[in-house]
Amino acid sequence: MKNILVTGGAGYIGSHACKALRAAGYTPVTYDNLSTGWADAVKFGPLEQGDLTDRTRLGEVFEKYKPEAVMHFAAFSQVGESMQDPGKYWRNNVCGSLTLIEATVAAGCKQFVFSSTCATYGEQDNVLLDEDSQQAPINAYGASKRAIEDILRDFEAAFDLKHVIFRYFNVAGADPDSEVGEFHQPETHLIPLMLDAIDGKRDALTIYGTDYDTDDGTCIRDYVHVMDLVDAHVLGVKWLENGKDSRVFNLGTGRGFSVREVIDHSRSVTNKEVPFVEGDRRAGDCIKLVSGSERAIRELGWQPERSNLQVMIKDAWRWHQNGHYDK
Repeated sequence: MKNILVTGGAGYIGSHACKALRAAGYTPVTYDNLSTGWADAVKFGPLEQGDLTDRTRLGEVFEKYKPEAVMHFAAFSQVGESMQDPGKYWRNNVCGSLTLIEATVAAGCKQFVFSSTCATYGEQDNVLLDEDSQQAPINAYGASKRAIEDILRDFEAAFDLKHVIFRYFNVAGADPDSEVGEFHQPETHLIPLMLDAIDGKRDALTIYGTDYDTDDGTCIRDYVHVMDLVDAHVLGVKWLENGKDSRVFNLGTGRGFSVREVIDHSRSVTNKEVPFVEGDRRAGDCIKLVSGSERAIRELGWQPERSNLQVMIKDAWRWHQNGHYDK
């Protein structure tokens, strides 16, 4: 089986990607420093512990496994934190990715799948974002991801590093089998925070901002199921294997849900009320981000089968009740 190096493979999205790769006949090799990931989440291939900025360690892993492609998820991703500590995001996300890309080229690996974000588009309300939408990030997280996209284009021009870039926003849900799931410390994502509040693991969910220019005053996001998302990444590997040109794909449903709408949907799934309090807006949060994915559907043959909010909350709730990693 072909080896695929998965950076951040011990994290939420990366661990699901490893499961999808294994099911597709690849051997996922997780490279992770375990700063936010979990060794317990690495179930579908070997784990190599190391940091993105460690060029020597990366070289050892490339030499040992000789991966056919790299799938890059390792990054800090908290918008609010990126506004308070931008250096952390530029240092880890950009400098770390540059080191990884240099190691990839040095090892003779010419296929790279990158986990980017719709946060590169910034604040473009009432617009269905597509791959040609203007990129104007309003936080350091989005800016760092855009910079990595630029680095990949430069390395293609210089070294013929073919790449697929995926831009998406809110990832939700969990593996329906509950082998892996979403578990952060501290938790920052809306749906698991909401489930923690329902379950009494926190006093209440905080709604950050209730005065946005939306129907109910809360900001709107597009949610995509994590299993649909990683299926697209596997299709991205196959795209490059088939000798296709570098390409950017948005991944979304084309429909956004407000924070209050997510809370309402959770009631019908869990049959429980969500205790919540209203707080101030967070710096760097956009009013509305909704991403179309017509190109991915048309060109990759991507079929987002589980990206229904009810299904995403149901799968997340199942994991929340049955799945865990040792702390």
